[in-house]
Amino acid sequence: MRRRITTLLPLLLAGATGCGAVGAAQEAVDPMTVRVLVRDINIRAAGVDCAGTGPYQHFHNRAPFRVLDPDGRALASGQLPPGTAVAAFAEDLGVERLPTYCEFAVGVRVPQRTSYRLEVDGRPALDLTPDTSEGPALVAVVPS
Repeated sequence: MRRRITTLLPLLLAGATGCGAVGAAQEAVDPMTVRVLVRDINIRAAGVDCAGTGPYQHFHNRAPFRVLDPDGRALASGQLPPGTAVAAFAEDLGVERLPTYCEFAVGVRVPQRTSYRLEVDGRPALDLTPDTSEGPALVAVVPS
């Protein structure tokens, strides 16, 4: 009996790992952060939750997004988290509320591609630029 189990075990394991389409290989995905900086220059306190204003109102908490490959196929999707207000200027203006941009950051897992685009709330897709200054990230600045 032990001999049959040791003979069948490799076959069972091979069958369990080979489920799915014949010849289909699991594509490796890499974790990274999609970061979007919405340059709306609104007056807020730095560090507070924010959303895009004016023509950028579609950038908000729970806005649907998709990361697309060069052919327009969706690689990742989800909802944006709340944005975080970041100072528009490096200098200290000495006031509590100051001109800010609204930054959104969301973790995704995507396969390696030559380029990526970001679609938010069904609007035209934005080019994403790779950036490793703060870990693996894909970055867009709106307006570019």
